[in-house]
Amino acid sequence: MPSIIKAIFSRRMLVSFVMGFASGLPLLLTMSVLQAWMKDEGVDLSVIGLMALVGLPYTLKFLWAPLLDRFTLPFLGRRRGWLLIAQITLVISIVGLGLTNPSNNPWLVAFAAFLVTFFSASQDIVIDAYRREDLADEELGLGSSLYVNGYRVAMLLASGGGLILADYTSFKMVYFTMAACMSVGIITTLMTPEPEISEDTPKSMKEAVMDPFKEYFSRSGALWILAFILFYKIGDTMASAMTVPFYLDMSFSKTEIGSVVKLFGFWATILGSLAGGIFILRYGINLSLWVFGFLQAVSTAGFAVLSYIGHNIPALAAVVAFENLSAGLGTSAFVAFMASLTNKKFTATQYALLSSLMGVPRVFASAPTGFMAEAMGWSGFFIFCALIAIPGMLLLLKFAPCRRENENG
Repeated sequence: MPSIIKAIFSRRMLVSFVMGFASGLPLLLTMSVLQAWMKDEGVDLSVIGLMALVGLPYTLKFLWAPLLDRFTLPFLGRRRGWLLIAQITLVISIVGLGLTNPSNNPWLVAFAAFLVTFFSASQDIVIDAYRREDLADEELGLGSSLYVNGYRVAMLLASGGGLILADYTSFKMVYFTMAACMSVGIITTLMTPEPEISEDTPKSMKEAVMDPFKEYFSRSGALWILAFILFYKIGDTMASAMTVPFYLDMSFSKTEIGSVVKLFGFWATILGSLAGGIFILRYGINLSLWVFGFLQAVSTAGFAVLSYIGHNIPALAAVVAFENLSAGLGTSAFVAFMASLTNKKFTATQYALLSSLMGVPRVFASAPTGFMAEAMGWSGFFIFCALIAIPGMLLLLKFAPCRRENENG
């Protein structure tokens, strides 16, 4: 236990946590927080659902990731130079989104939100590459869990804190406040050292673009792994796209939603992420993916139960806590698994390819969720989201049989 505590508070793990925070903060500013703002302004539910399409850069970031592998800016090194540029432009775009008006021009809101997701995706490319290069192979499980921990804490700050703040001030001020919170990531970028890697870097654009894909697809089972990444969290992702409109339809106030998410969701996320990292260290990534995937599906079904219970704060707290716990566990294993697949010579491009597939459900599967919820009703919609997780679990049979790997993971 003392060695685990010492590892958690090491420089590399703390940087993983803060960079996870910087990655997670912008995400819900174009999802649940924006959904709440648009619903407040009387925008149709179908239009709110279509706003998920602004997340397209998260699924296409592998297209410009080779540029970040190939070129090094003349300041701060190969990774930190690009990271600083991405973070500064991200802050500016968040402020710009806060200056729009959903009721007057929802399409201008969509454009501003698209800029946020583009610069957020660019930041993610560099952060993912930095984390993979900074951590030793045996540190990936714990480092990924702390990254996810920071990511989830930032999501809770944006959604829980943002919704509470929106009850007392304008959404414009909410976005300005969240933009200011990004300064934590900028300070970390300036202070942390550049990772040292032994691999050669790409010497040409051809090498930066083609070789990462050739190296990956030369592996056995490469296509099965891509299919798994696409489907593993699809049900959880589709359900998350409609949680805030669902809570509001259940007559929960924004303060009730924000308070419960902040109180119960925060501690469940802390517990889930840390427990996930320790579980991975002890039992390995394969068994973790099975156990945590099952818990994700069960937690999604919890929203269907809440739809029958109705406005009940203890029930909301239980559903939010379980969902955050299982999401923290599942994402820890998922992120560690993807990082373990990358070649350090092409970290940015290969991880961007894998994480882009991870983001596909968030954009394309989430886009029709508003229509689906209207057609199926809330209980039917969430049951569907729980069941659609099954194909992703079954794909694990191809390359990750359900067994304990070894004592050290």
